[in-house]
Amino acid sequence: MNPHRLLPTSLVGSFPQPDWLIDRERLASGVPRVRAPHLWRVAEPWLEQAQDDAVRALILELERAGLDILTDGELRRESYSNRFANALSGIDPARSGHVIGRDPSRPPVAVPLISGPIRRLAPVEVRNLRFLRAHTDRQIKITLPGPFTLSEQAENAYYPDRHALALDFATALNREIRELFAAGADIVQLDEPWMEARFENARQYGVEVVNRALEGIGETTALHICFGYAFVTPSKPNHYNFLAELEATTVKQISIEAAQSNLDLAVLRELPSKTIILGVLDLRDSAVEEAATVARRIEAALRHVSPERVVIAPDCGMKYLPRALALGKIKAMVEGAALVRGSRG
Repeated sequence: MNPHRLLPTSLVGSFPQPDWLIDRERLASGVPRVRAPHLWRVAEPWLEQAQDDAVRALILELERAGLDILTDGELRRESYSNRFANALSGIDPARSGHVIGRDPSRPPVAVPLISGPIRRLAPVEVRNLRFLRAHTDRQIKITLPGPFTLSEQAENAYYPDRHALALDFATALNREIRELFAAGADIVQLDEPWMEARFENARQYGVEVVNRALEGIGETTALHICFGYAFVTPSKPNHYNFLAELEATTVKQISIEAAQSNLDLAVLRELPSKTIILGVLDLRDSAVEEAATVARRIEAALRHVSPERVVIAPDCGMKYLPRALALGKIKAMVEGAALVRGSRG
Protein backbone atom coordinates (compact mmCIF):
# COMPACT_ATOMS: atom_id res chain seq x y z
CA MET A 1 0.00 0.00 0.00
CA ASN A 2 1.36 3.39 -1.00
CA PRO A 3 0.45 5.92 1.73
CA HIS A 4 0.83 8.79 -0.73
CA ARG A 5 -1.35 7.51 -3.55
CA LEU A 6 -4.21 9.51 -4.98
CA LEU A 7 -7.65 9.18 -3.33
CA PRO A 8 -6.68 6.98 -0.37
CA THR A 9 -9.53 5.08 1.31
CA SER A 10 -10.37 5.16 5.00
CA LEU A 11 -12.97 4.40 7.61
CA VAL A 12 -14.58 7.36 9.33
CA GLY A 13 -14.08 5.53 12.61
CA SER A 14 -16.36 2.69 13.66
CA PHE A 15 -17.05 -0.72 12.11
CA PRO A 16 -19.69 -3.24 13.26
CA GLN A 17 -18.66 -5.23 16.32
CA PRO A 18 -19.03 -9.01 16.06
CA ASP A 19 -22.12 -10.59 17.64
CA TRP A 20 -19.98 -12.74 19.94
CA LEU A 21 -18.44 -9.60 21.45
CA ILE A 22 -21.40 -7.28 21.97
CA ASP A 23 -25.18 -7.62 22.19
CA ARG A 24 -26.04 -5.84 18.98
CA GLU A 25 -29.79 -5.99 19.57
CA ARG A 26 -29.42 -4.07 22.85
CA LEU A 27 -26.85 -1.77 21.25
CA ALA A 28 -29.45 -0.68 18.70
CA SER A 29 -31.68 0.72 21.45
CA GLY A 30 -29.71 3.98 21.40
CA VAL A 31 -26.27 5.56 21.40
CA PRO A 32 -25.02 5.36 25.01
CA ARG A 33 -23.59 8.53 26.58
CA VAL A 34 -22.89 6.97 29.99
CA ARG A 35 -21.04 3.68 30.38
CA ALA A 36 -23.04 0.62 29.35
CA PRO A 37 -21.10 -2.51 30.45
CA HIS A 38 -24.24 -4.64 30.12
CA LEU A 39 -23.79 -4.54 26.33
CA TRP A 40 -20.70 -6.79 26.37
CA ARG A 41 -21.12 -10.56 25.98
CA VAL A 42 -17.68 -11.26 27.48
CA ALA A 43 -17.14 -10.88 31.22
CA GLU A 44 -14.76 -8.19 32.46
CA PRO A 45 -11.77 -10.44 33.32
CA TRP A 46 -11.55 -11.55 29.68
CA LEU A 47 -13.04 -8.55 27.88
CA GLU A 48 -9.83 -6.79 26.86
CA GLN A 49 -8.40 -10.05 25.49
CA ALA A 50 -11.58 -10.61 23.49
CA GLN A 51 -11.48 -7.06 22.15
CA ASP A 52 -7.84 -7.56 21.12
CA ASP A 53 -8.82 -10.67 19.18
CA ALA A 54 -11.67 -8.82 17.47
CA VAL A 55 -9.33 -6.00 16.45
CA ARG A 56 -6.76 -8.45 15.04
CA ALA A 57 -9.45 -10.08 12.91
CA LEU A 58 -10.75 -6.70 11.71
CA ILE A 59 -7.29 -5.54 10.67
CA LEU A 60 -6.92 -8.62 8.46
CA GLU A 61 -10.37 -8.07 6.93
CA LEU A 62 -9.70 -4.41 6.16
CA GLU A 63 -6.24 -5.06 4.74
CA ARG A 64 -7.64 -7.82 2.53
CA ALA A 65 -10.38 -5.44 1.36
CA GLY A 66 -7.66 -2.99 0.28
CA LEU A 67 -8.33 -0.16 2.73
CA ASP A 68 -5.45 2.32 2.93
CA ILE A 69 -6.02 4.01 6.30
CA LEU A 70 -7.12 1.77 9.15
CA THR A 71 -8.80 2.34 12.49
CA ASP A 72 -9.50 -0.31 15.12
CA GLY A 73 -13.18 0.06 14.23
CA GLU A 74 -13.83 1.44 17.72
CA LEU A 75 -14.54 -2.20 18.59
CA ARG A 76 -13.67 -1.57 22.25
CA ARG A 77 -16.25 1.19 22.66
CA GLU A 78 -19.90 1.15 23.57
CA SER A 79 -20.23 4.40 21.62
CA TYR A 80 -17.92 6.84 19.87
CA SER A 81 -17.98 9.25 22.83
CA ASN A 82 -18.82 7.60 26.15
CA ARG A 83 -15.50 5.83 26.72
CA PHE A 84 -13.45 9.03 26.73
CA ALA A 85 -16.10 11.22 28.38
CA ASN A 86 -16.50 8.95 31.39
CA ALA A 87 -12.76 8.44 31.93
CA LEU A 88 -12.22 12.04 33.10
CA SER A 89 -12.37 13.60 36.55
CA GLY A 90 -15.24 15.98 37.14
CA ILE A 91 -17.80 13.34 36.10
CA ASP A 92 -20.11 12.47 38.98
CA PRO A 93 -19.40 8.78 39.79
CA ALA A 94 -22.78 8.13 41.39
CA ARG A 95 -25.32 10.07 39.37
CA SER A 96 -26.14 10.62 35.71
CA GLY A 97 -27.43 13.79 34.16
CA HIS A 98 -29.96 14.22 31.36
CA VAL A 99 -30.15 16.35 28.22
CA ILE A 100 -32.42 16.59 25.19
CA GLY A 101 -30.81 14.61 22.38
CA ARG A 102 -30.51 15.50 18.72
CA ASP A 103 -34.18 14.67 18.25
CA PRO A 104 -36.15 17.02 20.56
CA SER A 105 -39.29 14.93 20.15
CA ARG A 106 -37.72 12.07 22.08
CA PRO A 107 -37.32 11.82 25.88
CA PRO A 108 -34.12 13.20 27.48
CA VAL A 109 -31.14 10.85 27.40
CA ALA A 110 -28.80 9.90 30.24
CA VAL A 111 -25.45 11.71 30.02
CA PRO A 112 -22.46 12.40 32.29
CA LEU A 113 -23.20 14.83 35.11
CA ILE A 114 -20.46 17.44 35.48
CA SER A 115 -19.93 18.03 39.20
CA GLY A 116 -16.32 19.21 39.26
CA PRO A 117 -13.43 20.41 37.06
CA ILE A 118 -12.83 18.29 33.95
CA ARG A 119 -9.32 16.84 33.99
CA ARG A 120 -7.64 13.96 32.16
CA LEU A 121 -6.40 11.55 34.83
CA ALA A 122 -4.58 9.05 32.59
CA PRO A 123 -4.29 7.99 28.95
CA VAL A 124 -7.59 6.66 27.59
CA GLU A 125 -6.88 5.32 24.06
CA VAL A 126 -3.06 5.25 23.96
CA ARG A 127 -2.76 1.54 24.80
CA ASN A 128 -5.28 0.70 22.06
CA LEU A 129 -3.46 2.90 19.53
CA ARG A 130 -0.20 1.09 20.29
CA PHE A 131 -1.97 -2.24 19.75
CA LEU A 132 -3.21 -1.13 16.34
CA ARG A 133 0.22 0.23 15.40
CA ALA A 134 1.85 -3.09 16.32
CA HIS A 135 -0.47 -5.09 14.06
CA THR A 136 -0.42 -3.20 10.75
CA ASP A 137 2.12 -1.31 8.67
CA ARG A 138 -0.60 0.77 6.99
CA GLN A 139 -1.51 4.29 7.97
CA ILE A 140 -3.63 4.36 11.11
CA LYS A 141 -6.18 6.78 12.48
CA ILE A 142 -7.81 6.97 15.89
CA THR A 143 -10.89 8.97 16.80
CA LEU A 144 -11.89 10.93 19.90
CA PRO A 145 -15.10 12.82 20.69
CA GLY A 146 -14.56 16.54 20.12
CA PRO A 147 -14.77 19.15 22.89
CA PHE A 148 -17.93 20.80 21.61
CA THR A 149 -19.83 17.51 21.32
CA LEU A 150 -18.58 16.38 24.75
CA SER A 151 -19.90 19.59 26.30
CA GLU A 152 -23.30 19.22 24.64
CA GLN A 153 -23.57 15.56 25.70
CA ALA A 154 -23.34 16.42 29.40
CA GLU A 155 -25.45 18.02 32.11
CA ASN A 156 -23.47 20.92 33.53
CA ALA A 157 -23.77 21.38 37.30
CA TYR A 158 -20.37 23.00 37.86
CA TYR A 159 -19.20 25.41 35.13
CA PRO A 160 -20.65 28.88 34.54
CA ASP A 161 -21.67 27.86 30.99
CA ARG A 162 -21.08 25.26 28.29
CA HIS A 163 -18.38 27.38 26.69
CA ALA A 164 -16.21 27.11 29.79
CA LEU A 165 -16.97 23.38 30.02
CA ALA A 166 -15.98 22.85 26.39
CA LEU A 167 -12.66 24.64 26.93
CA ASP A 168 -11.71 22.24 29.74
CA PHE A 169 -12.74 19.25 27.62
CA ALA A 170 -10.45 20.68 24.93
CA THR A 171 -7.53 20.89 27.35
CA ALA A 172 -8.05 17.26 28.37
CA LEU A 173 -8.20 16.22 24.71
CA ASN A 174 -5.01 18.11 23.90
CA ARG A 175 -3.05 15.98 26.36
CA GLU A 176 -4.53 12.77 24.93
CA ILE A 177 -3.89 13.78 21.31
CA ARG A 178 -0.22 14.57 22.00
CA GLU A 179 0.30 11.12 23.52
CA LEU A 180 -1.53 9.39 20.68
CA PHE A 181 0.81 10.92 18.12
CA ALA A 182 3.82 10.04 20.27
CA ALA A 183 2.54 6.44 20.34
CA GLY A 184 2.46 6.18 16.54
CA ALA A 185 -0.82 7.61 15.26
CA ASP A 186 -0.72 8.96 11.70
CA ILE A 187 -4.05 10.79 12.05
CA VAL A 188 -6.12 11.76 15.09
CA GLN A 189 -9.74 12.67 14.38
CA LEU A 190 -12.19 14.62 16.52
CA ASP A 191 -15.83 13.60 16.12
CA GLU A 192 -18.07 16.67 16.30
CA PRO A 193 -21.57 15.67 15.11
CA TRP A 194 -23.24 17.99 17.60
CA MET A 195 -21.71 21.02 15.90
CA GLU A 196 -24.37 20.50 13.26
CA ALA A 197 -27.08 19.59 15.75
CA ARG A 198 -26.37 22.68 17.90
CA PHE A 199 -25.05 24.97 15.21
CA GLU A 200 -26.08 28.19 16.99
CA ASN A 201 -23.74 27.39 19.90
CA ALA A 202 -21.09 26.09 17.51
CA ARG A 203 -21.05 29.44 15.71
CA GLN A 204 -20.31 31.17 19.02
CA TYR A 205 -17.34 29.11 20.22
CA GLY A 206 -16.97 25.89 18.22
CA VAL A 207 -13.88 27.01 16.30
CA GLU A 208 -12.25 28.27 19.50
CA VAL A 209 -12.62 25.02 21.42
CA VAL A 210 -11.43 22.85 18.52
CA ASN A 211 -8.35 25.04 18.15
CA ARG A 212 -7.75 24.75 21.89
CA ALA A 213 -7.84 20.95 21.62
CA LEU A 214 -5.28 21.08 18.79
CA GLU A 215 -3.06 23.81 20.21
CA GLY A 216 0.63 23.11 19.55
CA ILE A 217 -0.10 19.98 17.48
CA GLY A 218 1.39 19.96 13.99
CA GLU A 219 0.63 16.40 12.91
CA THR A 220 -2.32 15.38 10.72
CA THR A 221 -5.63 15.99 12.47
CA ALA A 222 -9.18 15.49 11.21
CA LEU A 223 -12.69 16.51 12.25
CA HIS A 224 -15.86 14.58 11.43
CA ILE A 225 -19.18 16.42 11.26
CA CYS A 226 -22.42 14.70 10.30
CA PHE A 227 -26.21 14.65 10.56
CA GLY A 228 -26.31 11.59 12.83
CA TYR A 229 -26.22 7.83 12.37
CA ALA A 230 -28.22 6.69 9.36
CA PHE A 231 -30.20 4.14 11.35
CA VAL A 232 -31.76 6.92 13.46
CA THR A 233 -31.82 9.66 10.79
CA PRO A 234 -33.63 8.34 7.71
CA SER A 235 -33.95 11.76 6.06
CA LYS A 236 -31.10 14.25 5.86
CA PRO A 237 -30.79 17.76 4.39
CA ASN A 238 -28.57 18.43 1.40
CA HIS A 239 -26.65 21.18 3.18
CA TYR A 240 -24.84 21.79 6.47
CA ASN A 241 -25.72 24.62 8.83
CA PHE A 242 -22.18 24.54 10.20
CA LEU A 243 -19.37 23.57 7.86
CA ALA A 244 -17.68 26.48 6.08
CA GLU A 245 -16.84 27.87 9.54
CA LEU A 246 -14.39 24.97 9.98
CA GLU A 247 -12.03 26.65 7.51
CA ALA A 248 -10.97 28.80 10.48
CA THR A 249 -9.86 25.78 12.53
CA THR A 250 -6.32 24.43 12.57
CA VAL A 251 -7.55 20.92 11.73
CA LYS A 252 -6.02 19.52 8.52
CA GLN A 253 -8.88 17.29 7.29
CA ILE A 254 -12.68 17.67 7.37
CA SER A 255 -14.83 14.52 7.19
CA ILE A 256 -18.31 15.04 5.74
CA GLU A 257 -21.21 12.85 4.68
CA ALA A 258 -22.38 13.38 1.12
CA ALA A 259 -23.99 10.18 -0.17
CA GLN A 260 -27.20 9.72 1.84
CA SER A 261 -27.88 13.45 2.00
CA ASN A 262 -27.00 14.08 -1.67
CA LEU A 263 -25.02 17.01 -0.33
CA ASP A 264 -24.57 20.11 -2.47
CA LEU A 265 -20.84 19.66 -3.00
CA ALA A 266 -20.26 23.27 -4.03
CA VAL A 267 -19.69 23.88 -0.30
CA LEU A 268 -16.30 22.20 -0.65
CA ARG A 269 -15.04 25.38 -2.31
CA GLU A 270 -15.51 27.08 1.07
CA LEU A 271 -12.85 24.82 2.64
CA PRO A 272 -9.88 25.68 0.40
CA SER A 273 -7.12 24.81 2.89
CA LYS A 274 -8.56 21.48 4.03
CA THR A 275 -8.27 17.91 2.85
CA ILE A 276 -11.79 16.55 2.44
CA ILE A 277 -12.66 13.10 3.80
CA LEU A 278 -15.54 12.50 1.41
CA GLY A 279 -18.44 10.29 2.45
CA VAL A 280 -19.42 8.17 -0.57
CA LEU A 281 -21.32 5.28 1.05
CA ASP A 282 -25.01 5.71 1.90
CA LEU A 283 -25.32 3.85 5.19
CA ARG A 284 -29.12 3.97 5.09
CA ASP A 285 -29.09 1.89 1.89
CA SER A 286 -29.27 -1.82 2.72
CA ALA A 287 -27.66 -2.74 -0.60
CA VAL A 288 -23.97 -2.69 -1.46
CA GLU A 289 -23.23 0.12 -3.90
CA GLU A 290 -21.82 -0.64 -7.32
CA ALA A 291 -18.23 0.47 -7.71
CA ALA A 292 -19.39 2.68 -10.59
CA THR A 293 -21.86 4.44 -8.25
CA VAL A 294 -19.05 5.18 -5.80
CA ALA A 295 -16.91 6.45 -8.66
CA ARG A 296 -19.66 8.84 -9.79
CA ARG A 297 -19.95 10.24 -6.27
CA ILE A 298 -16.21 10.84 -6.17
CA GLU A 299 -16.17 12.49 -9.58
CA ALA A 300 -18.98 14.83 -8.49
CA ALA A 301 -16.79 16.11 -5.65
CA LEU A 302 -13.76 16.48 -7.91
CA ARG A 303 -15.60 19.23 -9.80
CA HIS A 304 -15.06 21.37 -6.71
CA VAL A 305 -11.84 20.11 -5.11
CA SER A 306 -8.62 18.64 -6.50
CA PRO A 307 -8.08 14.88 -6.06
CA GLU A 308 -4.89 15.56 -4.12
CA ARG A 309 -7.08 16.96 -1.34
CA VAL A 310 -9.59 14.10 -1.11
CA VAL A 311 -9.74 10.97 1.05
CA ILE A 312 -12.54 8.47 0.32
CA ALA A 313 -14.65 7.13 3.20
CA PRO A 314 -18.15 6.05 4.25
CA ASP A 315 -20.58 8.80 5.18
CA CYS A 316 -20.23 8.12 8.89
CA GLY A 317 -19.33 5.41 11.36
CA MET A 318 -20.57 1.97 10.28
CA LYS A 319 -21.19 0.61 13.78
CA TYR A 320 -24.90 -0.08 13.36
CA LEU A 321 -24.77 -1.87 9.99
CA PRO A 322 -24.85 -5.66 9.58
CA ARG A 323 -21.22 -6.73 9.48
CA ALA A 324 -21.35 -8.42 6.06
CA LEU A 325 -23.05 -5.37 4.54
CA ALA A 326 -20.41 -3.04 5.98
CA LEU A 327 -17.58 -5.13 4.58
CA GLY A 328 -19.26 -5.32 1.17
CA LYS A 329 -19.65 -1.55 1.10
CA ILE A 330 -15.98 -1.07 2.02
CA LYS A 331 -14.91 -3.33 -0.86
CA ALA A 332 -17.13 -1.37 -3.26
CA MET A 333 -15.65 1.88 -1.98
CA VAL A 334 -12.10 0.64 -2.57
CA GLU A 335 -13.03 -0.50 -6.08
CA GLY A 336 -14.79 2.78 -6.86
CA ALA A 337 -11.75 4.79 -5.78
CA ALA A 338 -9.57 2.58 -7.96
CA LEU A 339 -11.82 3.29 -10.95
CA VAL A 340 -11.40 7.04 -10.53
CA ARG A 341 -7.69 6.68 -9.88
CA GLY A 342 -7.32 4.62 -13.04
CA SER A 343 -9.31 7.09 -15.14
CA ARG A 344 -6.86 9.82 -14.14
CA GLY A 345 -3.77 7.88 -15.10
